[in-house]
Amino acid sequence: MEQKPTTIKEIAKQLNISFSTVSRALHDHPNIGLRTKLRVQQLAKELHYEPNQTAIFFQQRKTFTIGVIIPELAEAFFSTSINGIEDTAEKNKYTVLLGQSHDSEEREKKILETMKQHRVDGVIISISKNTVNYEHFESLKKYGIPVVFFDRIPKMSDIHYVSSNMISGTLQAVSFLIKKGHRVIGMINGPEKLLASQERKEGYQQSMTKSRLKFDPSLVVNSDLSLTGTQLAMEELLSSKRKPTAIVTFNDYVALDAIQYAQKRKRKINKDICFVSFANLPISSYSAYPPLASVEQYPYIQGQKATEILLELMNKNKDETGQKEVYYKIIVESQLVLHEKK
Repeated sequence: MEQKPTTIKEIAKQLNISFSTVSRALHDHPNIGLRTKLRVQQLAKELHYEPNQTAIFFQQRKTFTIGVIIPELAEAFFSTSINGIEDTAEKNKYTVLLGQSHDSEEREKKILETMKQHRVDGVIISISKNTVNYEHFESLKKYGIPVVFFDRIPKMSDIHYVSSNMISGTLQAVSFLIKKGHRVIGMINGPEKLLASQERKEGYQQSMTKSRLKFDPSLVVNSDLSLTGTQLAMEELLSSKRKPTAIVTFNDYVALDAIQYAQKRKRKINKDICFVSFANLPISSYSAYPPLASVEQYPYIQGQKATEILLELMNKNKDETGQKEVYYKIIVESQLVLHEKK
């Protein structure tokens, strides 16, 4: 027969003290004497008492749960960012509820709706590459659920976010190639609507202009970041009148696909054509021909800072809610990491 969970009332009855005294003793209230406190806590332990979390949540109007939505957990960048989120959440006694959009706007909406129904206290999200409508984010404001974006940021003005400095990262990447003697440099960029793609293009253009080189828009090709998308982008670049001797790719996965395609087209890697990418993922070190360099975007720090911001928003004093909201916009400086073999 299933045993019913022990309640505070049962502890109070056995010790012949009030319900409120037991409750305060279990919460280490300073007005309860040490002897009474120890008696209550000892009996609670013997009876395997566990707090009624539902009642606690109702009383505090919190579930101590953070919702997190990412495009793909399989990507090392996002799994690392989740480590940063979970470590910070755990230190503050919060649980993480995770969902993957798989780069689908509809799936992203459904996950967000489910999290809202589960009454998460706040949400951290990196939007899908196909998300163009932001109404599902706006709707959370009605329910008082704060949202912090990271890495993939929507083009919205009044939002809290953490991202890597993609303009600076691209400047470093292109400048590195120019110093190595490359003058015709291509770029396989991400979807045009992604803010990160726009920032990469801006950094690319700035670097070319700064070095007094011609900016050729045809050498910047947008891709959906899939294998097929990368192959089509490579075909377009290698068929260009101004054939690039180096290519900057959206991330390391795209770089590895692009390198494989170049090899099939009989191009000698790091001789006929060189690559520089973003993300600095560990997977690159297992490749015979990794990118010459990769821009480190510090996913753990992004996840950590996004969680810290969300915790601050969730724990705001009620007296502050009437004040004009200040939006956190944190930019983590990126750094080019060289992979060249000595």
